[in-house]
Amino acid sequence: MLRWRFIAHWGPGLLESAYEACLVHELAQQGVKVERQKAMPVKYAGVNLDCGYRLDLLVEECVPVELKAVDRIERIHEVQLLSYLRLSGCEVGLLINFNERVLKDGIRRVVNHFKE
Repeated sequence: MLRWRFIAHWGPGLLESAYEACLVHELAQQGVKVERQKAMPVKYAGVNLDCGYRLDLLVEECVPVELKAVDRIERIHEVQLLSYLRLSGCEVGLLINFNERVLKDGIRRVVNHFKE
């Protein structure tokens, strides 16, 4: 079971980068493989193009995680994560907004190719 002690310690109000660093530390402490600020090239016409896209986190080489510290999650944040899912070839990602009083209210699971 993942423990995110830093959430109870800090609560909402920090910058996204601070939550990212704390989360990476917690995951690494628990033996979870995590890559921070993973470059996501755009593959076009058989060529990898570096367009500056970066995943906040890639967990266990298969779960992109997009972190936010915003008043509320907007549709554009979900679309951003969907783009990262397409670029990475991953099926499921997490969108986490740390600016919530209760963290579980700020976590959304996003699925590529999901039929509504």
